[in-house]
Amino acid sequence: MASSDLEQLCSHINEKIGNIKNTMSLRNCGQEPALKTMLNKIGDEIIVVNELLNKLELEIEYQEQTSNSLKELCESLEEDFKDMQHLKENIPPHLPQVTVTKSLAKESDLSSEEPVKVAESVPINKPPKGQRNIKEMPFITSDEFNGIPAYMKSRLTYCQINDIIKEINKAVASKYKILHQPKKPMSSVARNLYHRFIEEETKDTKGHFFIVEADIKEFTALKVDKRFHVILNILRHCKRLSEVRGGGLTRYVIT
Repeated sequence: MASSDLEQLCSHINEKIGNIKNTMSLRNCGQEPALKTMLNKIGDEIIVVNELLNKLELEIEYQEQTSNSLKELCESLEEDFKDMQHLKENIPPHLPQVTVTKSLAKESDLSSEEPVKVAESVPINKPPKGQRNIKEMPFITSDEFNGIPAYMKSRLTYCQINDIIKEINKAVASKYKILHQPKKPMSSVARNLYHRFIEEETKDTKGHFFIVEADIKEFTALKVDKRFHVILNILRHCKRLSEVRGGGLTRYVIT
């Protein structure tokens, strides 16, 4: 047997003997009353520490779950912020006005628990004396736009259609402003337009607001081209106008 192997064997035996001595000494210590009490206290403290470690482990798991939930919430808020930013940057220039019906107003009044108060009458913006109201074509809503057949609107956008409505309203307002003003102070240009407007009226257009293509060319910068007529077809589909033909002229009546 080599000397190195013998040394390792001796070292191993000595280690075992040392462990046995320590065990015997600890056994003897456990028999002494004072040391036994101390060991019991140490055991109780170990149990308390173990319980605290279990609670700490549960708290760490809870904090990890909370952290993951907060991360998901943060990601959701970031997506919502991006959506809101996109909406803010792409607000349609033409939005329909919200109208409150009388039935809804009555329901809201009845549902409120506060005592009913007589509200002061809000003054309605009326045209100046001698000036008449001029009918305007309402803008197309997003629901109406989505209901337009694809073959009809092609690549036209919601804003492009409402831009045309805005120009048509401009032409209607310009035309009837001339028709409603006194004849004496009219300029020669306005007088000629006035006579043309009167000649274009028929029994079918009486009491209605209408324009013709010449009015579009006169009062707006629109081009009366194929695209314009496609939009007119869309407006007829959405019941914004109707056509009255006669005398080689097409009259677009605001409905």
